[in-house]
Order: sequence, then structure tokens, then C-alpha cells
Amino acid sequence: MLTLKTPIIEKECSSIDIQEELLSIYKEGLLEDTLPFWLDKCIDKTHGGYITSLDRDGSILDTDKGVWVQGRFSWLLAHLCNHFEKRPEWIEASLSGIEFLDKYGFDPQDGRMWFHLSRDGKPIRKRRYSFSETFASIAYAEYGKATDSEEYKNKAIDVFHKYQNFLNSPDQNPKFTGNRPSIGIGRYMIDIVTCQILREAADFEQASEYIDQFIEKIVTFFIKGDIQCVMETVSTEGDIIDHFDGRLLNPGHAIECAWFIMKEGKIRNKGSYIQLGCKMLDWMWERGWDKEHGGILYFRDVYDKPVQEYWHDMKFWWPHNETIIATLMAYSLTGENKYAEMHQKVHNWTYRHFPDEEYGEWFGYLHRDGRISSSFKGNMWKGPFHMPRMQFECWQILEEMKRQRI
Repeated sequence: MLTLKTPIIEKECSSIDIQEELLSIYKEGLLEDTLPFWLDKCIDKTHGGYITSLDRDGSILDTDKGVWVQGRFSWLLAHLCNHFEKRPEWIEASLSGIEFLDKYGFDPQDGRMWFHLSRDGKPIRKRRYSFSETFASIAYAEYGKATDSEEYKNKAIDVFHKYQNFLNSPDQNPKFTGNRPSIGIGRYMIDIVTCQILREAADFEQASEYIDQFIEKIVTFFIKGDIQCVMETVSTEGDIIDHFDGRLLNPGHAIECAWFIMKEGKIRNKGSYIQLGCKMLDWMWERGWDKEHGGILYFRDVYDKPVQEYWHDMKFWWPHNETIIATLMAYSLTGENKYAEMHQKVHNWTYRHFPDEEYGEWFGYLHRDGRISSSFKGNMWKGPFHMPRMQFECWQILEEMKRQRI
């Protein structure tokens, strides 16, 4: 396991020597710290799949399994095989999650996926939303590519179509009554990245068409240029709902969406998408960056009113992961120094506070001033996904920047 040192960057990432240092931080952090921690601690050799509710030292706190993380870690391992090195132990570990999903992940009554399972696969809970399906879909696609399995590639696309059909079905059980109908950005942003992976890993021919539709939804309903904001939830007409839930902003979520759109612009050479993603990043950095303590605040109110959720000013690991990616990607695509400065700020704050220098990996939940709120390393939400994805994405961005300099 990597012996961690606090990797604080003293110069902007526009400096070539700093780019080399950052590349090493992200690459070595992934391969020598993050992956060894999870591969050693979370794979369930008895029942298959992954146990991610781990204490600081990797000891088990709870044996129940989140379906999200089964798909997410399976995807990550296969993705590394496809884009870095096809290691047998990564394929084997990815298959453990794939087989667990195949065996236990789907409700035979309606074909939908569970959210929460016991260690041996007994269903505990199903959510109204369907993101379990998106994470299974990307896992099947990436594993299918890594193993040259047309069966799993086709299964990935089939699960995606079933997920779309469910979301568009009038028979789904709504969370709220029809008295204040609303729509959230989460579905569309996850759909974008799901289609990006299906296009690349499973040869999904309709992916780009779908992505354009999802981005158009985001622009039409959630982008508010007059107040420079990306809304989390709006009315079905795209209006701001002047209640606690409607005014709530999630800067990290919007910034994650921003880099998905930037990446699509890069892949398809669409400057308008790159500009849109950068604009979203600019707006939500301004609303999300904590000017007093540093770091990304979890929730804000669109009108700067008090927020109802009591964890609104905490610092969670994943918004910082997404902001590290977005700022570096924006700099790599535009060359604007402001993004190098933003990346330096969020990188330094994140690496000062989240890494665990004794046991490896990262803490997930901090108080506003950076003090640790909880020492565990994983739960139903935090597992090997946001952070290793950040490390790999940034490693790849910096590798490409290096190649372009040669």
C-alpha cells in the first residue's frame, strides 16, 4: 500500500513540472492505495459481490450490500482492464460483482433491481428511482468488452432500455402526490454518462442521439442563465419551486454533470458542449466553494436562504472528487488559467483533509472546517467509485496533456 504524504501543490497545474507531480499523485494513489485497500477488504469470497461498509482500518461494520456499489466496482475494475491493463485479478474481482448482480440484483416480479440486499442476496429494499439499473448496465458493458462477451454487451443495452421504459411509464409509483409535480437533474446527468459508457464499451449505436436529448433537457429545464445557476429540481415546466426542496442546490452534483457534458464535447468535437460544461462549472463553483473554510459545501439555497437539511455545510468526499475532475478537464480543454487555479484550490483542500495517512484510502464525511465527522471508509453510498474514478480520469487527462506537449 502507498505510504501517503499530503500532496499539496504549490504551483498552478499550468506548470509542466506540477502536471507531472499531479499525474503521479493520481496514478499511484489509485494503483497503490485505493485499489489495494478495496480489493483486499471488500470482496466477499463466501457469497460473491462486495461488502463496502468498512471501518477505518477496513474491518467490517455491516455485511449488507448496496446494489449500486456492486455495479460501480464491477464497472471500475473492468474499465481499468479495458483502458490500462488487463489483469486477471481485476477480471476475477469484476466477475464477482457481475455474478452477484445476475443472481440477486433483479426482482423477478417486475424485472426491476433492488437497492439493498443482505450479504447472501436476500432483498431488503427497493427504491422508487432506478439508478441500480444504470450501474448494472455500465458494469455489464465494460465487463462484456473486457471479456469479449456479446452476451453481456447486449445485456447492458437491454437493461438500459428497460430502465428508460420504467422511467417513462405512467404506472411507476411516485414519491410525491401530483399536487406539486417536479423533475430532477439526476436522471439526465446519469443517463449521459451511462450512454457514454455504453457507446464506447458495448457499441450502442443510439448513444449519441440519446445524449443530445438528455443535454437538451438539462439546458431547457435546469440551466438558469439569468441567475447563473444549475438547478437540482424544478417544476415540470422548468420553473423554480419556491419551497425548501425546490430551492435546494447541490453544487457537487451540478459540477459532476458539467464534466460529463465537457467530456461529450471533447469526444464529439462539439465546442458548444465544452462551453456549456465550463459555464456550469463556473456558476456552481461560485455557489459551492466555501469562502470561509475552503472546500465544496454540500447544499446551498438558490436565493441564499437557510437550508433545511442539517448536513448542508458538511464536506463529503464525492463533490470534491467531481470538482477535481471538472476543473482539470476544463483547464485541459480551454487552457484558461482560472481553471488551473481552481483545480489547485480544490486539490489542495481535498488532499489536506480526506486522505487517511495511517490506514490508506479516504474518509468520506467531514465537518465544514475539515474535521472528521465519521471515521468509516465505506457504507451503502461510499465505496470504490467516485474517488478511483477521479484518480483515473485525472491520470488520463494529464497523460494526454503530456502527449500533446511532446
